[in-house]
Amino acid sequence: MANDLFFSRNTRVMVSDGTTTWEIPVLDGFSFSQATNASEITLNEMAASGGTTSRRARQMFNDSYAPAEWSFSTYARPFASTAAATGGWEDTGSDAHVHAVEEALWNGLVGNAGFTPSSGATESVWSDNIANTTTTCTIDFEGSNLVTLKTYDIYFLMGSGTIADATHQAYKLTSSVVNSAGIDFDIDGIATINWAGFASLITEIPATNVPTVTINEGTSATNNFIRNRLTTLTTTGNTAEGSIVGSYTLTLTGGSLNFENNITYLTPETLGIVNQPIGHVTGTRNIGGSFTCYLSNSAAGSADLFEDLIESTDVVTNDFNLVFDIGGTSAPTMQVTLPTCHLEVPTHSIEDVISLEVNFHALPTTLNNADEATIVYKGVTV
Repeated sequence: MANDLFFSRNTRVMVSDGTTTWEIPVLDGFSFSQATNASEITLNEMAASGGTTSRRARQMFNDSYAPAEWSFSTYARPFASTAAATGGWEDTGSDAHVHAVEEALWNGLVGNAGFTPSSGATESVWSDNIANTTTTCTIDFEGSNLVTLKTYDIYFLMGSGTIADATHQAYKLTSSVVNSAGIDFDIDGIATINWAGFASLITEIPATNVPTVTINEGTSATNNFIRNRLTTLTTTGNTAEGSIVGSYTLTLTGGSLNFENNITYLTPETLGIVNQPIGHVTGTRNIGGSFTCYLSNSAAGSADLFEDLIESTDVVTNDFNLVFDIGGTSAPTMQVTLPTCHLEVPTHSIEDVISLEVNFHALPTTLNNADEATIVYKGVTV
């Protein structure tokens, strides 16, 4: 009887651009679903002749499929690639470039860059947004001012053992797009990224139609996890007329970072058929989050930050440079730099030890730019 059941722990997730397929290890709690938009027609009549009867029926019509929704979480796992590794990023290239297991998802979040796999002595390369060197993997948002973003096919393969139609269940999420990524600073946890997005359609496919994984380097390593407890924050007021200028020494107790594309889908409304979503468009890019720290009256501490913010009644938009060194400064790490942040006035949390929570909003230098954030991975050899 148990052979007829599928367990979430036996599920594998693959992301494919049609040429390259990455395996993405996910955590428990993944989901995907698709709903139907329907119309209801009801009758509302007065009494028929005789005064005792009245039609009270209704009809339902399927109008369209809503865009499919998916979500899952991954660990942040950077590493230095190895030449000619099975399932690796590099073929016979001599440079051990830094990559991340979840790198393809970042590409989907920040743009629509294409990927050229490694060939011979040539290293693999993204056409935009992601730069891999022997020391870092850098992800920026400079190319994200786009109407549409990169789409992938995402595959959920359920079941254990050798792939066969009789023992596996497979689903394909066609034309999937990454809408958001969130990073929570759980002080005793491992750096985790919560991904969410949309797709045009969910279909059941034979397990043998799931594409063969071409890149899975780093997925089985145990030394490329990032520990949140080592995370530090550097907070600096930028020098500008009318802004708060100064550096503050803050030790985090928690927080979060969120990257949102605010994507919407376009769906036709043709009568007589069940319409399917035909594509997506991007909305306002929204990057921000919050951090918490203890209330401290040490020099340039959190009490000074609160005082400077609450007393700056002539500053309409303040300007801070925030640098989160997630996992510290020694690899494996992920550094997130938000060079132009607007900070809200901190709120006090009255507990055993009084703390402050600060909400922040990453802004571009001008409305035409897309320079709100830069993410830099440092990896270890696996």
